[in-house]
Formats: sequence, C-alpha cells, structure tokens
Amino acid sequence: MTMTPENIIRTGEPSRTALLVALQRAAHQLLDEPIVLEDPLALPILGAETEAAMREDPYQYNEPMMRGLRAALVVRSRVAEDELAHAVQAGVRQYVVLGAGLDTFAYRNPHGKTGLRVFEVDHPSTQQWKRRCLSQAGIPVPENLIYAPVDFEHGTLGQGLTEAGFRSDQAACFSWLGVTMYLTEAAIMETLGFVACLPQGSSICFDYRVPASMLNPIERVIGEVMGQRAAAAGEPWVSAFDPQVLQQQLLDLGFSEAETCTPDVLNRRYLYRRKDGLRTGGRVMCARV
Repeated sequence: MTMTPENIIRTGEPSRTALLVALQRAAHQLLDEPIVLEDPLALPILGAETEAAMREDPYQYNEPMMRGLRAALVVRSRVAEDELAHAVQAGVRQYVVLGAGLDTFAYRNPHGKTGLRVFEVDHPSTQQWKRRCLSQAGIPVPENLIYAPVDFEHGTLGQGLTEAGFRSDQAACFSWLGVTMYLTEAAIMETLGFVACLPQGSSICFDYRVPASMLNPIERVIGEVMGQRAAAAGEPWVSAFDPQVLQQQLLDLGFSEAETCTPDVLNRRYLYRRKDGLRTGGRVMCARV
C-alpha cells in the first residue's frame, strides 16, 4: 500500500504529521532545483511503492501551499544541520533529535568518523513504526545511533536520555523541529530549561509559530488553513510566540545567546535568487549555552 497521511490514520500508525513532513522532504528531492537539503534516503524510507508513486507523479505535492510548507521544512532542517556542523567542529559529540519522526540524519551522518553519537527521541510507537520503515527499506541502523523512547505522559526528557546513555556532563546539540506548536508553553520551557542547564557549548534549534497578529494578510490566511488542517488531523496547534519575548525567555533560562532567524533571513541564506521562486515563511530560533 502506498503511504499517505490518510491511510496511515486508517491503519492506526503514528503519526500523520511525521509522514507529511517525510513526504514533503522526499518531494523536495524530485521537484526543487537546486536542492536545499540533500537527502538520498528521503524517498527510500517511505517504501518502494510510495517512492515509485512519487517518482511517477511528484507534482501532486506541488500545490502552492504545499510548496511553502516544503520550503519551511527543508530550510529548518538545514539550519539545524548547519548548527550541528559548527558544534561538531567545536568538539561537541552528542546530537539529540527531539521528535525525530522519519528524519534521516542519523543514517546519512557526515560526522560519523568524529565519534558523534546521535540520540533520536520520540514516542515509543512512532519509533517502532520508523524502525519498520527502515527495515523494509533495507536502511541499516548505524552503531552510533541510540533510540531514546520517551512517553512524556509517563516520563521526562532527562530520564529518557539518561537511560539511553546520554552524558549530561558533556555538551550536546539539539534539533527540535515541527514540535513546539503542538505543546503548551510550560512544556516547551521545561525542555528548553533542560538544555540550558547543560555544559557550555550546548545548543538547540527549534521552529515556532508567531501570533496571527504579527502576520501579513496572506500569511494569516495560509496559517488559518494550515491550522485547520492540523486540527482536523487531531493535532491542533497550541503555542505561538513573539520572537523578542521568546528571546528574552531563553536568556532568562540561562542561554548565553538566542538567535532568531526570520523568514527574510532564511530566504536570503538558503533560497536567494532561486528561479523556481521557492520561499519560506517559517521561523527558527537557535539558542546556545
């Protein structure tokens, strides 16, 4: 069966959001030129039937709203992976992918020879689904990858990472993409506070929503439609932040700096002068200890 968000829901597999992200990441490899996020595993991890269907008709994923979403997804991943590259160069040897979904970084890790350990944190059922996808696609699990299953209703991030062998006395780089909008502010600050207490050199990159009042009319309409789709899928958006307020909150938690990347900054950095007009309206924050 070809994987789509709809039949994943029908078969009770997690999660619709993770699959949507994976489908758009794969579509990026087929539709966009130049590629912002080189990911040779984006298509294979979806399974042979889905890959074949996408290769036959990739334009089903190319309607305007999906193009904007795709741009935001691949750009935020590039931000996180670029931040990791700087961290590895500075000596960091722990990378934590929070809410990993079908993210493929650990399986195409260019820093493997440095001894970088990658921890994937996700709900146990989502990780089981991902491991089935990997097995069926013949994608090997590298030795330096550690799965850290965390059910936040019954445990904490710190507990889950410690049980997986994470060293809280050593610096770590965190990626937290496509998650904060589904959480309460209290839950978000708890996770950020955990990272802020780690040794100097630690960092976290995450994307976030801003209040509708801070968007222009077109962005507001797009946001409303995407928000309605998320709610209809049973995954409603919960949180939004004023960037300046969020920056101050991060500094108050103990981070030494908090760099907010606006759409203008991200478009200049990653999507400058593209002939296909790919643009992102997303926002990413990088906080460093």
